[in-house]
Amino acid sequence: MNHPLRRSVRLLGLPLLGYALLVGWVWRVSRQDHREPADAIVVLGAAQYNGRPSPVLKARLDHAVELYREKLASRLLVTGGIGAGDRVSEAAVGHKYLRARDVPESAIVVRPDGRTTEESMRSVAAWMHEHRLTKALLVSDPFHMARLRLEARRAELEAVTSPTRTSPILPGSRAEFQYLATEALKLPVTAIRMFLGGSRVEPPRP
Repeated sequence: MNHPLRRSVRLLGLPLLGYALLVGWVWRVSRQDHREPADAIVVLGAAQYNGRPSPVLKARLDHAVELYREKLASRLLVTGGIGAGDRVSEAAVGHKYLRARDVPESAIVVRPDGRTTEESMRSVAAWMHEHRLTKALLVSDPFHMARLRLEARRAELEAVTSPTRTSPILPGSRAEFQYLATEALKLPVTAIRMFLGGSRVEPPRP
């Protein structure tokens, strides 16, 4: 193999190897459940249909209820804004569903001002800093866990993750692989933003 071709293969191979390692790390984190006591359980939003949670959102909410009933936190935050064409926020739908599951009103905090993971985590961090709380137990789909950890660090929150195991996005499915691959592409962007210091949430002054 001549030198230019070998150099081209090397230049192409290194990024591909790095990407493959990222996919592997996202997959590894997706299989870990670090549930433990925290100040609040945080449910990341997902689609809702005319006021009813999608199967993905329902799975996340059901898992959060399980953690709440294990007494791992006394507060349960639901997140997610209003999607295009919707009239109600994902957080509001989550609130309604939790009440139907007999979670007391006093335990639920609605944070509807985020349409992306970054915006939702920023909203959660602002509320927790305001209430002098530091540790969050994050609930979402397995593929989401690695980026959630980075977003929590970026927002200066101590966080542990506990993925739902009842999502319709089944382990080992083509759909899951597509989500894992997409998340691996998003991780470097999140890491760069964290390094540059963008979107940090300042804690309230004493």
